[in-house]
Amino acid sequence: MKKTIKNLAVVALVAFTSFAFANNDVEKKAVKVESSTVVWKGYKVTGSHEGTVAIESGSLSFDGDKLVGGEFVIDMTTIGATDLEGEYKGKLDGHLKSDDFFGVEKFPTAKLVFTKVKAKGKNSYEVTADLTIKGKTNPVNFEISVYGNKATAALKVDRTKYDVRYGSTSFFDDLKDKAIYDEFDLVTDLQF
Repeated sequence: MKKTIKNLAVVALVAFTSFAFANNDVEKKAVKVESSTVVWKGYKVTGSHEGTVAIESGSLSFDGDKLVGGEFVIDMTTIGATDLEGEYKGKLDGHLKSDDFFGVEKFPTAKLVFTKVKAKGKNSYEVTADLTIKGKTNPVNFEISVYGNKATAALKVDRTKYDVRYGSTSFFDDLKDKAIYDEFDLVTDLQF
């Protein structure tokens, strides 16, 4: 009995030590927020709008030269249109920040955390991540390419999963040409 307990203790110690040092080679590289961009594009029946939103903080994790993780915080208070000017830009920016869309007063940040990274090619990866917008978290899938100290990714987001319902035909009837499509695009160019 003593020998069994002793063997279990040794196995537990070895397992603990292995787990404790398993990620020793992972290097977290901070994203240079001032030289990285996130561009959004939303679509409606009568056209589209696009703009930017700033990265508050972010990092990509590497095991050697292989991408293994990532985490980003987005400053939703910076969301704004780049395809409009003057009064129309002010109106759209204000509307995007309102509770009709992203409610930035209550939810000033969004978050993206990689949960699975699978190599697809030499510089290409398939990523599954948890995206949190307006306090709601849902999985998203996208591809990311890494070249040197740069990375690019594009993803589609279904805004209705995050309680962004304004103008959505999924929730409102008879919108006709006022309808806004549920999915919007995000395109990122990262430097680290």
